[in-house]
Parts: sequence; C-alpha cells; structure tokens
Amino acid sequence: MSRFLYRWGRRAAQHPWRMITVWLIIAATVFGLNAAIGGDVSDDFSVPGTEAQRGVDVLDEQFPSQGGVAGRVVFADPDGDITDTAARTAVADTLEEMAKGPNVLAVSDPFAAADASLSPSGDIAYATIRYSVDPPGAAEGEAALEAIEIARDAGLDAELSRTIVSGVEEIEGSEAIGLAVALVVLLVAFGSVIAAGIPIGSAIFGIFIGLGLIGVLSGFADVPSISPMIASMIGIGVGIDYALFVVTRHREYIAAGRSPVDAAALANATSGTAVLFAGTTVVVGLTGLLIAGIPTVAMMGVTSAITVVVAMLGAVTLLPAFLGLAGDKIDRLHIGRRTAVPAGARERGDASRTMAGRWADHVGRHPWRFAIGSFVVLAALTAPVLSMRAGVADDGTADSDTTYRKAYDLLAEGFGAGFNAPLTVVVDGDQTVTAALRSSIAQTDGVAMVADPVVGPSGTTAVLTAIPTTSPQDRATEQLVHQLRDDVVPNAVGSADVDVFVTGQTAAFIDISEKLADRLPLFIAAVVGISFLLLMLVFRSVLVPLKAAVMNLLSIGGAYGVVVAVFQWGWGNELLGVDQTVPISPFLPMIMFAILFGLSMDYEVFLLSRVREEFVRTGDSHRSVVEGLATTARVITSAALIMVSVFAAFLLTPDVEVKMFAVGLSVAIAVDASIVRMLFVPASMALMGDANWWLPGSLERRLPHVDVEGTSVLDEELAELISSQPANDEQIDHDKHMVKS
Repeated sequence: MSRFLYRWGRRAAQHPWRMITVWLIIAATVFGLNAAIGGDVSDDFSVPGTEAQRGVDVLDEQFPSQGGVAGRVVFADPDGDITDTAARTAVADTLEEMAKGPNVLAVSDPFAAADASLSPSGDIAYATIRYSVDPPGAAEGEAALEAIEIARDAGLDAELSRTIVSGVEEIEGSEAIGLAVALVVLLVAFGSVIAAGIPIGSAIFGIFIGLGLIGVLSGFADVPSISPMIASMIGIGVGIDYALFVVTRHREYIAAGRSPVDAAALANATSGTAVLFAGTTVVVGLTGLLIAGIPTVAMMGVTSAITVVVAMLGAVTLLPAFLGLAGDKIDRLHIGRRTAVPAGARERGDASRTMAGRWADHVGRHPWRFAIGSFVVLAALTAPVLSMRAGVADDGTADSDTTYRKAYDLLAEGFGAGFNAPLTVVVDGDQTVTAALRSSIAQTDGVAMVADPVVGPSGTTAVLTAIPTTSPQDRATEQLVHQLRDDVVPNAVGSADVDVFVTGQTAAFIDISEKLADRLPLFIAAVVGISFLLLMLVFRSVLVPLKAAVMNLLSIGGAYGVVVAVFQWGWGNELLGVDQTVPISPFLPMIMFAILFGLSMDYEVFLLSRVREEFVRTGDSHRSVVEGLATTARVITSAALIMVSVFAAFLLTPDVEVKMFAVGLSVAIAVDASIVRMLFVPASMALMGDANWWLPGSLERRLPHVDVEGTSVLDEELAELISSQPANDEQIDHDKHMVKS
C-alpha cells in the first residue's frame, strides 16, 4: 500500500491540475445526481421487531386514509377567549391560507365538535395539518410560517410544530465557525497561510462531496434529518486532521531538503498510509452501527462513514495535488516564527529540550503518580454514567425561542403535560373487547383520558388514543407504557382472539431506547475486539493494544459522564441554551462510541508509531517515549484543538440532541489528547518498560506485517541514499536520520 501511495502521491504532485480536475468532475457529477435523483431527509423511526412497530404496520394497512404526515398549528388568545368572533375569524383565515400551501392534504377545524381541539379554559386551540410528503420541506414550512402571520397580526399567538418547519430550520454558521477556529490553530501550528489553508481547502472540498453523496443516498433510502449534521461534524473534523498529518510530514521533508514532489510522495507513503489505517478504523466503527438493528441508527453510521471515506481519499489523492501546486512556496505568507524542524536535524537527546519532551521525561520518572492520578480523574468523569437515563428528546427540550417549543408549551398549558405524549392503542381482531379495554386503560393511574375508539374501514381494527398525565420525557410515562403492555392490556382482553399494540411516537422512542441499550454491549465488544486486532498487527504487541482499549473506554466513558452531568443533572446546561434537564439520547452512546473509538486511533497510531520507531532504533523504552511524544505532541495537540473546535461549534444549533453530540465529542477528544496521551500513555509505558512490545513467538510468526508508516518505502529511499554516498559511517548515520525521522 505504501508503495502505491508513494507513486500516486508523486503523480498527483507532478500533475496537480489533472488531479484537481478529476475531483472537480467528481464533484459536478455528485451534485448533478443529487439534483436529479436525490431525496429529502426524513425521520422514519422504524424499530423492526418491537411492539410499537407492529402497531404502526397495522395502522398503515388498516387506515390508508391516514396517510401522509401530520403537524399542528397552535393558537392562543392572550385575552383569554379563542372562541370570540374576532379570534375565530383570524384562525379560520389562517387555516384557509394554510390549506393552499404545497402538498397539504387536509386541515382540521379546531372549532368543530368532532375535533375537540379546544382547551378546557377556552384560550388555546390547535388544528392538525396533514401533508402528502414526509417530511414537509422548505416550501411547505415557509408557506405555513407566512400563513400564521395572519393570526399574529390579529393579536393571537400562533406557533407550528417541528414536523411542519423541520425543512426550513437550518443551522447557519456552525461549520463556518468551526473552520475559522481550525484555520487559527493551523496558522499557529504551521506559521504559514498557505500551509494552513491547504488542509482547510481539502476538508471543505471533501465535505461538500460527502454531503452530496448523502443527498443522492436519500433518494433511495430513509436518511434521518440529524444525519447530515452529524456527518458534517465528523467529515470536517477528520478531513482537517488527516490533512494536518500529511502536510506536517510533507513540510518536514521539505525542510530536510527534499523537492516538493519527493516530499509529497514520501508524505503520502508514510502519513498517508497511517491516514488510511486510522480512517478505516473509524469506518469500521461507524458501519458497525448496523449491529443496532435499527435502520435509523444504521443510516446515521453509513452517512457518517461516507464523509470519512471521502476525507480519506481526499487526503491521499487531492491533498498531494495541492502540495505539488504549492511547491516550494508552502511556507510563504509567513506568520510569526517558523515552526518546521528539519527532519533528522534534531540531535540525539535533544527531544528533552522541548516542552513535550521534558514533560514526557518527567512523567516517565514518576510513572505511578501520573498513572494513578490520570486513572482517578477518568474514573471520576465516568461516574455519572451509572445514573444515565436514555430517552429521545422532543420539542419540549428545544430552544425556548423556536416556534415548535412554543407550540409544545402552549399545548401542555392548555391540555396537560401528557398531551404531547399520546399513546396509540391498536386493537386488531375481536372488537367486543374494545369497550372493556378502553375502560381499563382510563382507570389506570397515570392516564388523563382515553378518546372514543376510531374503527377502521374493515371493521376489525380500532384505535384508542390515551393521554398520559405526564410529559414524554417523564420516567412515569415510560413506566405507564410498560404497565399497559404487561398488565392492563393482557388482563382486559383475556383469551379473546385479538392483538393489541401500544404504539405511537412516545412508545416507539421507548422501544428504541431499550433496543439500543440491549445491543450496546455487543457493539462495544465487536468494535473493541476489531480495534485490538488491528493495533496488535500494527505494533506487534499485546499490551499496547490492550492498554489502548482500556484507556479509550475510559476516555469515552468520561465523555458520557460529562454529558449526563450537563444535560441530565443540569450542571451548566443553561449556558448551552438548555433550560431544563433532559434524558440522554439513546442514539448517543452507540454513535459516540463508534466515532470516538475510531478517532482515538488517529492519535494512537501517530504517537505510538513514532515511539516504536525510536524503540526499534535504540532499545531504550524511556527514551523512545520521550522522543515519540516530543515529535508528535504539537501535531496531536493541534489536531485535537481543531476537532474540539469543529464539534463545539455545533452547540449553536437549537437541537438538544446535536448539543449532546457536540459536548460529548468535544470532551472526549480533549480528554484523549490531554489526560490519555500526555499523562497515562507515557506513565503506563514507563511502568511496562520493554514489555510494551512483547508478543508471543507463535503470534509473531503467524501475524502478517502491516506497514502502516510506510517503512518499506523509507527503506528503499535509505538504500538509494546510501548507495549514492561514500561508505562512511557518519554519513550513513546522518542519512538514516534524514530519511526516517
């Protein structure tokens, strides 16, 4: 692989415009396909094999007239009477205008007796808007927003549910802010505008193509609405990180006297190989989400993996072209002091003169202190996980300034907290039990009311709508669902020939949470196992991958703990625009683990490959850690700052689930790059000494060799250099340093 990347990088650097043109053609093709056959994102939270999904399947079959997707428009009269003539006229005019909107199937009348859409106090009413598209897009949302201005102009409060405006809501500025901070970090790291701009340009190119491919995919599959956001986070972060690793190595070779073309080829063969390995671990983790058995979660993994694959390919094909185009001007437009250190120029022992080298030396001389200290810190961060409660966020957890949060609050005020958590009870079969079932449900503690049954066209299926007394996020609502399924329904129907399903959005979200929790241990075991094997192949060691697995678990656990403390316990949540405590998204643990376990391998490979290289050369365990950390700390710190900045920028979104991902990912990367890489790794490696690289002889003989740092190419370069120089030991030693550092 390294030889292939060497040749590919050389060609791209020699003929940069050819490669750039190929990528432009690919981009144009992807955008054209997206425009022609791409679809819209949707939130079809199907959960195969669950009771909620079986109930939905019966509804789809027996109630075809209920097709499409429904949203609500909520009206409130500040003067206290939504039924007076002026208010009724304003509501009617608004709904008439909404009915003219694109893809509107039907609009209910809140004042019709059959709809019962008036609050007991008479100051709040709602209408149901049914669309033929799922979900409504920007055109539908904008038309609805314009229509409610009629009611607002008449002095009424008018708000829309999220279903209607999801296509209009855009998160503006998050990506731009993340990229701006990344540019500042790169300017500090490289000290050159051109060198800093190349990773940014490569990442932007990749993320646009990645999102275009997701758009094409959405034309053939149900892509969750949150997927592009998560994919953007990951795509931008890894795109810049991978480019940073390659550009850093390229500049080292330039500083050592290599031509720009040779430097780009060698950087591609060495760091490019590591990029492909690290990126592959991320993709493995993301596609491992298929284990969840939930299409929505699996698609989140697939869409994120698409952006990672594009970032990987861009780093080893497009990036060398940019480097070749920059040529020897890569350090032009200089800012501050120069940061490039000529490869091989550092004399032996000079690593201790750097801050990172001195720190690694200090930690290595007091390993127990730092190993125990870092473990205690990680364990403390992880502790809140023990109280984690999963639950899907609803409109009640959104930013208080959004129209759908206001609609949610108005409905809760007018109809009770449980009105936003309706339970749909599907009775399929013998209808003689329906009345008794309705009575039993109505008498259950925690049920506010049960609507009259609605019988389907076949006469064999009926639907009961039960309104809880508690909100969707309340644990009591979850307990009520289980009580209905396990006790109330079986006792009410007895031995009758009938199937009863408790379904609806609230019940479906509960099923999602439980299914994901059941699958999480299997998923973690699979990802950790595969990663352990990959690291064992790369570093020819048993203890190194074992230590990496344990520390990655702890760093990710620490991130989980911080998320629980902030969102579930409420520690500082108001600073993030969340005005109440909320349960943790059931998607978060599995998806975060898939992302972070792979990303942590970036730093693991980058650091330990340098450590192992020095150990093989010197056989000195302590010195190899000092040298490895000294040469990689700056790049790892820069990469971590970039990743944290990109993730943290998404805190600007009003979506509380996206905020959870932003906090969790940011904390995990920060913890991994600081506590793990700067404290525990040097401390634990000092404690284990030469045993770090122990591998049983039987495994050593059987395991294939993985050239993740392109050493085969470097050996060929070294042989070529030595053959062209006099057989002088001092010169040969200098050449080894120049090529291999």
